[in-house]
Amino acid sequence: MDWIPIVFVIFKLGVLGTGMFYAIKWHYDQGKKGKIEERRAVLRAAGKIAAFFVLALLGLGLVTFIVVKTLGMDLTFP
Repeated sequence: MDWIPIVFVIFKLGVLGTGMFYAIKWHYDQGKKGKIEERRAVLRAAGKIAAFFVLALLGLGLVTFIVVKTLGMDLTFP
């Protein structure tokens, strides 16, 4: 059996495991400081994203309506 894949897989698992450990530790440490300010910032960003999504959806509907009318398609409901 070839030993190179075994060594590389073990090395890869070690590197990914170490990276995941430090990523979780960093996020846990970041969560300890500034919870209220961070929560406000997250809610503000989520509101902006939701507003942008709604505006984009309305714009897409308007553009679709204009294109359909331009092409002469029937828009009546049965």
